[in-house]
Amino acid sequence: MSLIIRRAESADAALVHGFVVKLAEYEKLSHEVEASVEQIGAQLFGDDPKVFCEIAELDGEPVGFALWFYTFSTFQGRHGIWLEDLYVDPETRGKGIGKALLAALARRCVDEGLGRFEWWVLDWNEPAIQFYQSQGAVMQNEWTVCRVSGAELTALAGKL
Repeated sequence: MSLIIRRAESADAALVHGFVVKLAEYEKLSHEVEASVEQIGAQLFGDDPKVFCEIAELDGEPVGFALWFYTFSTFQGRHGIWLEDLYVDPETRGKGIGKALLAALARRCVDEGLGRFEWWVLDWNEPAIQFYQSQGAVMQNEWTVCRVSGAELTALAGKL
């Protein structure tokens, strides 16, 4: 078994989009996917990308991805990494692929002197919670996510 983690390239836009769709299906959120292959490609591989992606390949075949971006902690005075999405094909889970993706981003944090590596996990996804905890993640249950989108975002912006 040969596992490599590599940076996504522009030719991977459809692959990344496919992983996003699979992740949304798993999380029962397919109805929320609006991104197109073209949008994913433009955001990841345009002139000034703000989001990045690692691809996991098992024996030369893509089997998972980690999509991430930099954050900033005012308390630490340092940047960190936010893992937006992590997905591994179900038939290849349990082979260390998710751990390898997390480890690659953790190495980036350490190598770049970043202060944090964070992400969300759905509260019903017990297998993922157990996996993340086994990797040293500490659940931050005292925080509540806030989101404004759609008409509410437009209203908040004073555009209605």
